[in-house]
Amino acid sequence: MRRSAWSSTLGRAKDRPALTRLPILVALLIGIVAGCASPSAAPPASSSPSGQPQQPLEATPLPLATPTLDVVTPERVGRSFLEAWAQGDYGLMYGLLTPDLRNELTAEAFAQTYSSALDATTTITVTVLPQTLNIDNDRAWIDFREVWATGVFGELQANNRLNMVRIGDQWWVAWDRGTIWPDLANGTRFVVEYQIPARANIYDYKGAGLAVPGTIVTVGVIPGQIQDEVLVLDTLSKVLDMTYADIQARYAGQPADWFIAIGDITGDESLAYDQALTLPGIERRERTARLYPLDGVGAHAVGWVSQIPAETYTAYRQRGYRGDEYVGISGLEAWGESILAGRNGVKLYLVSAEGTYLGGLAERAPERGRAIHATMDRDLQAQAEQALGDMRGAVVALDVHTGAIRALASGPGFDNNIFVRPSDDWRRQAVIYDANQPLLNRAVFGQYPAGSAFKIVTISAALGPGGMTADTTFNCTGVWDALGIASRKACWLTTGHNDITLEDGLTASCNVVFYNVGVRLDGTDPTILPTYAKAFGLGEKTGLEALPESSGLVPDPEWKLATYHENWTVGDTVNMSIGQGYLLVTPLQLARMVAAVANGGTLYQPYLVDRVVGSGDILDKVTAPLVVGHLPVSEAHLTIIKDALLGVTTNPTIGTATHRFSGLDILVAGKTGTAEPGPAGAMSHSWFIGYFPADNPQFAMAVLAENAGEGSTVAAPLFRQIVEGYYGLPITPLPQLTPAP
Repeated sequence: MRRSAWSSTLGRAKDRPALTRLPILVALLIGIVAGCASPSAAPPASSSPSGQPQQPLEATPLPLATPTLDVVTPERVGRSFLEAWAQGDYGLMYGLLTPDLRNELTAEAFAQTYSSALDATTTITVTVLPQTLNIDNDRAWIDFREVWATGVFGELQANNRLNMVRIGDQWWVAWDRGTIWPDLANGTRFVVEYQIPARANIYDYKGAGLAVPGTIVTVGVIPGQIQDEVLVLDTLSKVLDMTYADIQARYAGQPADWFIAIGDITGDESLAYDQALTLPGIERRERTARLYPLDGVGAHAVGWVSQIPAETYTAYRQRGYRGDEYVGISGLEAWGESILAGRNGVKLYLVSAEGTYLGGLAERAPERGRAIHATMDRDLQAQAEQALGDMRGAVVALDVHTGAIRALASGPGFDNNIFVRPSDDWRRQAVIYDANQPLLNRAVFGQYPAGSAFKIVTISAALGPGGMTADTTFNCTGVWDALGIASRKACWLTTGHNDITLEDGLTASCNVVFYNVGVRLDGTDPTILPTYAKAFGLGEKTGLEALPESSGLVPDPEWKLATYHENWTVGDTVNMSIGQGYLLVTPLQLARMVAAVANGGTLYQPYLVDRVVGSGDILDKVTAPLVVGHLPVSEAHLTIIKDALLGVTTNPTIGTATHRFSGLDILVAGKTGTAEPGPAGAMSHSWFIGYFPADNPQFAMAVLAENAGEGSTVAAPLFRQIVEGYYGLPITPLPQLTPAP
């Protein structure tokens, strides 16, 4: 027998194929040992759990040249096998097995043995450290040390051996399952035991539930037990809101003695229909599940849970998930996954082929989940969603003194419970493929022209670097052609406002006033208005954590030149002065903007998480309001603007929304906006942004109704309904609306 030495370094591995596709890092250092020894003299393979290795991981190589390798040598076979393992190339490894082994074991089964072991142990990377090569006639073996870096158990280490045999003039790998890990020989396998803590709840900032534990009852039939099919169909149709045909399609052709699930309801609904659901042939089966109260109030912000998506399975397994849990997919459920789910307790042990427990390898203790308190006010949120109904649009309400989001609604809405109920697939498909895109969070992701709501920015610039005063007077005849007849523009009031001051121009939303302001600002500096818009928080993300958001767009001369290779014109400033042109905003941005006006000029970063409940040594984590800017407006100028906004709802002569807020006990200040969308012929977007109570502002709110008409016709009445509902006042019906195209 002879023992030889060789050295090589295995590089970073590619993604593993098959189930786990785990990347492997392999550092390969070869110790050179001279002399001869019998096979029995080689150190036995052994394993140990995470901790210090039982022997040094590196052998110091002697300064000898690496021998030239030939394809038939055991060095070459062993090197190729270990390098293939490093690359996750199970096909190449399989090709190096003895012919007899390949006749007994398929390539798929071979690959699965590796994938299963790595998946069970949550292994992320494997380091293989060969130490010696031994050759004895037609047998050879490489002793090596392996270190598995796992996501759950830390490092698992073992001494192992790769056996090879010579058949004719070719060397092959004499593989068995112990080659993967020495303890896996003779049919022994890894077994993992999980202890999964209950998912913690999500509450509003007052403690009302937004995501809580509940009971889902699957209602089904056993076809062979149905005595009165018409009565059964009638009952299930009422309980599950399904047609006779849809119900029958579920169990038609199914075995008579099988339980066939038809639909899911809550535990409370099951109790409400208790007597009806006792008909022969109907059966109920309960399970605990996530429940979103009030038919999923706040669904866009709260999000939902669902089974682990296939594309993220490996990542979750490496974090210690069993793989069949429900995890957060969107909203706070996704953002707070590790907080809400806590951490699974996991035990790794060995079991013999006969099922005998052979001992534990590693263990991790469970950690319970921690509740999240959102900033949302469930009552205000419910009122906002009720007001929107099936309309395309959004409502965002903020605490003017902190930036906390009190309501964040997007319409049309959806019931996030459908993602938890297995039999609600048809409802899920209906939501996913709805042309109105109910899953789109328009409140933070929708981008729209601001329309006249932007005039708050324009008047601020006019009172500042524009050098104008509240009493600066303009004349409105209903049309404006200061840029030439070809560029003639109209005021929304076709008869004109006659002589009107700058302050009254905001209250009356006179376009001609702001066209003239735009010309003056452009003549002073074309960048004034874009600069003010950005200072009001537009054109960039607000910094909201937990939800994706759009940045909107504030165009300026530099942007236009880079985007369209065209120079900025006075017409661009004129268009922007009334919130049109290239300008795009989100409802969240406008809500924050008007909140800053209400609180005296402070821009806060909006936030959705009020606090995260502590556990054990972990203290409660409370979100502190974060000031991110101040409006470039003096206190005196803010007073002018606030007086004008109050006039919008209270001045019976020129206020654009006075008739919408007449008789309301809660004083509201705000601004209407009618924004022309891009597509020709489409109805305008309807805006109303404001704050209440106007004499002691607490809430700022932006209401948007897509393609619904004028701001005073749709958004302003919606705003009023939300205020009335929140304060428990009688709800004023919406005016008769023309259906949006």
